[in-house]
Amino acid sequence: QVQHVESGGGLVRPGGSLRLSCVASDSIAAITAVSWYRQSPGHQRELVAAVSNDGITNYEGRVKGRFTISRDNAKNTVSLQMNNLKPEDTATYYCNVGGSIWFPGDAWGQGTQVTVST
Repeated sequence: QVQHVESGGGLVRPGGSLRLSCVASDSIAAITAVSWYRQSPGHQRELVAAVSNDGITNYEGRVKGRFTISRDNAKNTVSLQMNNLKPEDTATYYCNVGGSIWFPGDAWGQGTQVTVST
């Protein structure tokens, strides 16, 4: 099973940017889809963005135009560039490997905290 580690979270002011990275311990080249999910207290985990192996993407409506997901199969890395961050983006962000661009696979990372606040 592929294990992976997220990084890049932190505290940022509204309007700021962060770039999350997820490095897998094994090759993701054959993985159909890789995704980022997020969960805030009292809410269910939700899909933020996903990208398939042939470049098809799926974004949650509130992040469209602000977030960009990318994958580098050669480096076993999935990234999430987040611009124009808003307080409602505050959550723990999780990388997911496998599944589809609509549903998660079974392999989750430990999560990285993103806090958007003044």
